[in-house]
Parts: sequence; structure tokens; C-alpha cells
Amino acid sequence: MMNRRQFLYASAGALLTCPLKVFAQTYDMIIRGGRVIDPSLRVNAIGDVAIVGDRIAVVEASIAADAVEVIDATEKLVIPGLLDVHSHYAQDEDGPAICLSDGVTGWVDAGSLGADRIDDAVAIARSAPQPARVLINIGREGLRGGGDTMDLALADVDAAKAAIARNRDYIVGVKARLTRGVAIDDVEVLRRAQEVATSFDLPVMIHIGQTTTPMSTLIQQLKPGDIVTHMLAPPPNSIIDDDGYILPEILTARRRGVWFDVANGRTGHLRWDTFDAILGSGFWPDTLSTDGNTTSRTAASVVDFPNVMSKFLNF
Repeated sequence: MMNRRQFLYASAGALLTCPLKVFAQTYDMIIRGGRVIDPSLRVNAIGDVAIVGDRIAVVEASIAADAVEVIDATEKLVIPGLLDVHSHYAQDEDGPAICLSDGVTGWVDAGSLGADRIDDAVAIARSAPQPARVLINIGREGLRGGGDTMDLALADVDAAKAAIARNRDYIVGVKARLTRGVAIDDVEVLRRAQEVATSFDLPVMIHIGQTTTPMSTLIQQLKPGDIVTHMLAPPPNSIIDDDGYILPEILTARRRGVWFDVANGRTGHLRWDTFDAILGSGFWPDTLSTDGNTTSRTAASVVDFPNVMSKFLNF
């Protein structure tokens, strides 16, 4: 059976050109009249989506058929399931179900736990109702109120390597929080994170904003496929200088394959003046994400993934 992408490659043009001829039949569900958007196929048009079982059967401007269930999506968006590449849903057993109810059909926990408890995060990811993976925090105790690696001994290379080796099917990268007050020596913490990651051919994700070391220096340590998260964090030591211009080292990093992620968060990771300066320059994110967890619905800055997306639609 075709998967969604294979089917849509064969049929997506129906929304934009002539409709497919479909014999009258009954579907399990038809979603009618919504704005169907699939960025991967450059589809953005009003249309209907018919579903049989757990597969999309037809995508057309109008489907003249019956269905067991019909959803009126007028003035709503009909989109593929959302993928949140920076979340913290592996901290709590309730996390996967909460984010699924927000339309998130796949997520990555961005370093909630380090080597000492990474097995707990992996267990939650394994049992999640949607595909889930985790990044291991280079700080072996994970997120700490006193700083993940303020004690540099917590950036334990051997412990992290051993933890990845026993969970390689679910650990997809290494996380390093580099903010001042979280990492005592951000250059050395990042070096250790890279030592671990390169041993398994994995990316590193760095949490930035108010780092001790300038971004122009830290970015030099990132390889193709690595990720800068909280890219809209304000200076000092942001991806922009004090005058709001993108650092030349950041532009060079993007050209060599470094990715830039939003991670909205709730503690100054996204500020509107920085947002306007970065996006206004044409430096758009590679990925949107929430930095969300099970308490995000009560945080006005996050709420849920669609709320974060709405900020970019508004811009």
C-alpha cells in the first residue's frame, strides 16, 4: 500500500489542476472545505480529503461521495501531523498524550535527561502513541535548577557514550545548554558534546541566548546537521549583533549545513524585537518547535504548537 507521501506525489496536482475521476463510494471519513496545506508538496488550496482506514484515499477540490463521518473544515487548516523537534514530553508519562491532542504526531525530547536517567526518557518515548525520540543531555543529571553543567564534571563523556550505546535506537542527538548560569565553560561543554555525538555520527543541538562566549566563536564548533535552538533569543550573544544584523559567522554556518530551530519556550527565548529583526532580514527558521512540556497550556507564550505556528502566520 502507498504511504501518504507516495500517494500525494501521484495525486496532489488534482487540487491545482483537473480533479481525479473517482467512482462513487463510501469513505470512512471526509474532511470537507478546509485549506489543505502540505509544504512538502507545495500544496495550498481549498479542498476535501477522504480517508479509508488509516490512510488518505483521495485529495480533491471537491469529493462527491458519502462517508461514515464528515468533518466540516471550512475556514480551518487541514495539514499533515505536526512534528515538534524541541519538546520536553519525556519528562512526564502524560506528555505524549497531551501533545498528541494538540496535533503533534511526532516529537523529540530535547535533552530533559542525561546519562543517569536517560533510560526513563527512552521508556516514555517507546510507549508513546506517536513516533518519539530523545536527545541526551551532555549533563549527566539532565536539566538542573543549579545548571546542567555548572559542575563541569557533570559533562561526562564516558557516561553519555555508554547511555547512547544501550539506547541507540531512540537517542538521536546530544543536547548542550550553553546559557550563562547553566554551563560554566560553554566552549568545553560543547567540545565534550561533540566528542560524544561524533562517536555515533549524531548531531548536537545547542541552546543559546545570553551565553558566556560569543556566538561567533561557538558556531565554529558546529558541524553540518547540528542545530542551533532558541534562534530568536535576544542579545547578548544572539545570532544577531547589538544593531540587529545577522552575524556573518551565522550565515556561513547555515551555508555549511547548520540548522536553526525556534523553540518558543517561556523564559525569554523569543522576544518580539529580536523576532522582527531576524525574520525581517530574511533569515527564516529551518524548523518551528515549542520547547513545550505538560504545563505549556498554562503558559501564554507557548500554549500549544498551533499557537506557536500562528505567530509566524501573523508575521
